[in-house]
Amino acid sequence: MVTTHVKRAFKYRFYPTDSQAAELSRTFGCVRKVYNMALQARTEAWTLRQERVGYNATSAMLTAWKKVEGLAYLCEVSSVPLQQALRHLQGAFANFWQKRAGYPTFKSRKKSRKCAEYTSSAFRYRDGRLTLAKMRQPLDIVWSRPLPDGVVPTTVTVSLDAAGRWFVSLLCVDRPAMSEPVNRAVGIDAGITALVTLSTGERITNPRHERKDRERLARAQRDLARKARGDGANRAKARLKVGKAYARIADRRRDFLHKLTTRLVRENQTIVIEDLAVRNMLKNRTLARVISDAGWSEMRSMLEYKADWYGRDLVVVDRWFPSSKLCSACGTLRGRMPLDVREWTCDCGTTYDRDVNAAINILAAGLAVAACGDGVRPQRSTPGGRSSMKQEVVPPPRSRAAAQPRG
Repeated sequence: MVTTHVKRAFKYRFYPTDSQAAELSRTFGCVRKVYNMALQARTEAWTLRQERVGYNATSAMLTAWKKVEGLAYLCEVSSVPLQQALRHLQGAFANFWQKRAGYPTFKSRKKSRKCAEYTSSAFRYRDGRLTLAKMRQPLDIVWSRPLPDGVVPTTVTVSLDAAGRWFVSLLCVDRPAMSEPVNRAVGIDAGITALVTLSTGERITNPRHERKDRERLARAQRDLARKARGDGANRAKARLKVGKAYARIADRRRDFLHKLTTRLVRENQTIVIEDLAVRNMLKNRTLARVISDAGWSEMRSMLEYKADWYGRDLVVVDRWFPSSKLCSACGTLRGRMPLDVREWTCDCGTTYDRDVNAAINILAAGLAVAACGDGVRPQRSTPGGRSSMKQEVVPPPRSRAAAQPRG
């Protein structure tokens, strides 16, 4: 069986000593300072002189900043995380220039993620013991699972979350054992009441983790709102309670999605999903909270990398494909179907559950594309004349003859 090398991150919790926590906190602050200073320098260079400043120029600036009296503290921490911050800024600008993201923003001391990245020259990993630069003692890591045999970390990222928990992520080049091929395919329709409905008719109920902990979260947020703004200890404690409430919700959601996606990848060779516009859906104030709690984007991300790891095929059907309005038996396309219509009867006499029918149609369209590429056409050109690179899945061949034009 063919295996490929992939990058996999193994995340563990650790408990630093007081000196290690102080060193890491200083490093987080220096990383944030260097990132913000480099962003300001690049912004001013473009605004004043129409000059693009790249990574090499900001790296030279960092060397000069360390010699400034007021910035001498930058020399007290490892230089590698500071250089990595400049590389991340370069990546942020690359995404902005290629219109994949907005303009980079400054990092906030209270709101930004506290993390530092170390490359192989700034840490030592031997016999299951990890020691970072500027530290004498190895980190006290809780090895919840061992690293694969023969695997050595190439990059280490240390982070502190809003709940006050310390984590270390080890990026490794691994060769995961691909699963044996199976002769099964499944279509997935994402929803709110049922998180996913499979083309087999199975429904996975949405656990709604946020709703279960909503009272606890609301109480913590009310306590935080009553505290005076500033850097007081009481406000810090209240903010930590809010962070813990959010972390509990996120951890339970992530655990559930990991178990669900792993099961789907193991049981099926081909998985077909919809390309949902989650960002646009969140503009609906009525459904924004439950859509965010469902975690559709995170579920798709998990399916993508797990399918790549284990040799499965993931097919994404265009968001405009009329999966709910298309009869999976005769191919008739209904005109309009509000969300409150959960069951409908086609002119051919077949009665459908809305979600199950959608999952069957998604599977059929995905298999048509995976087999021969049929049923795929470029989207219309944008108003500016540019053609979109996305592809739209139209009804598969068996239903195209009976399909009607969409209004």
